[in-house]
Amino acid sequence: MRRLLLALGALLCAVSTAVTATPEIEVNVEKRNDTFVIDSSFEAGVPVRIAWRVLTDFDNMAKILHNLNASHILSRKGNTLHVRQEGTARFGLFSYTFNSEREIELEPRKRILARQIAGNTKAYTSEMEIAPSEHGTRFRYHAEMTLDSGIARLFGGPFIRHEIAEQFGWMIEEMERRQSP
Repeated sequence: MRRLLLALGALLCAVSTAVTATPEIEVNVEKRNDTFVIDSSFEAGVPVRIAWRVLTDFDNMAKILHNLNASHILSRKGNTLHVRQEGTARFGLFSYTFNSEREIELEPRKRILARQIAGNTKAYTSEMEIAPSEHGTRFRYHAEMTLDSGIARLFGGPFIRHEIAEQFGWMIEEMERRQSP
């Protein structure tokens, strides 16, 4: 019995440590008519310069975000990019294949604005702000998205919440990987 309690205690410590080491990604999704309003905030223990490099590495984003099949910068004019992405998002038994072309405006190491130009979402705009924090970099994300299908609109809230948290988790992993020697 003592061995069992010691093993259980060790397991709880390991789980507690794993949970503590994982950054908390807050995602709030609210439905307003046919539009989903998404707000997310989180921190990563990396400097702003590394966070910025990952957030703007559009040509390699398919290697960072596991739900992307392709991501390419189609054109660049100053701090304005035209980016095309394709992929499949999965949530339980559901999947959603998407493609998008977005105009991305960069305010280096501070803010990224995105506006959908074409794709299978009716409308999409987003803003990602980053700033130095006591422990690395603080992120604040806001997006408004109108999906193209009735089923997606019906089940969209939990699906979107899952996708946003998962994508930001992958980005944090990449940031931490690039920071490691």
